[in-house]
Amino acid sequence: MKTNHKRWFLAAMGLVTITGFYSWSADNQLSGTNQQERRTGKVSIGSLTETVIATGVIRPMVGAEVNVGSRISGTVVSLPVEVGDRVEIDQLLAELDNTALEAAADQVRADVALAQPRVELAESILKRRQRLAGQGLASDEDLETADRDLAVERARLEASKARLRSAEIVLGYTQITAPISGVVAEVSTRAGETVAADFSSPTFVTILDLDRLEVLTYVDETDIGRVRVGQDATFTVDTYPDQEFKATVTAIQPRAERQNSVVNYVVRLDFDREDEYILRPEMTAHVRLVVAQRDNALTAPRDALKRRDGRQFMVVMTC
Repeated sequence: MKTNHKRWFLAAMGLVTITGFYSWSADNQLSGTNQQERRTGKVSIGSLTETVIATGVIRPMVGAEVNVGSRISGTVVSLPVEVGDRVEIDQLLAELDNTALEAAADQVRADVALAQPRVELAESILKRRQRLAGQGLASDEDLETADRDLAVERARLEASKARLRSAEIVLGYTQITAPISGVVAEVSTRAGETVAADFSSPTFVTILDLDRLEVLTYVDETDIGRVRVGQDATFTVDTYPDQEFKATVTAIQPRAERQNSVVNYVVRLDFDREDEYILRPEMTAHVRLVVAQRDNALTAPRDALKRRDGRQFMVVMTC
């Protein structure tokens, strides 16, 4: 057993003579001569990987693209952002005319201001009648009436406060802010336009978070059985052909997509971000999924194993 291990070790560390024998070729069929071609290559110990080649597209993750609109109708008086601007969460994106809503809120504030002293008056009346009842100068009916009047005034005050909160909430809808941080991808309206939110919420700005992108890879049905969550992958894009991005399989969608009688399954990849490379949605990704890997394997140069006509050489190891 030790002798056999020694022979394999010497074979791995030595030179490999790769010899191809053939009797006839396109160049020597007329001459009727036999030729022999020899090549040598160095064998090394390395890793062998089996990959699946697929095509994908870069898309925003769920929640990474947000259409920001208005909940109420009104006239746009300010829209201080443009396409390509970087915005932070809660930053002002647009403002609607709030004149009418501010007046309505002021009216409700006045109702609250009127209701407050009425409650205080009802409390004072109830306390006075309680004192008189203690002296035998007020009936139980008077106490019940005073107590009921106080409850009514308190309810009116709470109703006014509720209307004020509602008015202030609606007033706040005139200030449209960014729900996420990102880049402005689209501006759908301009200052001076009147928007109607009766049936659907009009979109003002589309925000895209470029830090939350993923690759949707379309894997053929013949290869999907070898793909697993957690496997490593790499991909390139046309704009950076020399840069290879590392990725990981995060999900395999169960439903297939059929196009022109070809069945593909969508595999989601999460990838490492590179600060000097900007990846954008809808870029085409050329993906290599690592489905199998073997370490400590004997390897030889690929070119040394092929003849000029593309056929394989017979390999002979010598040490």
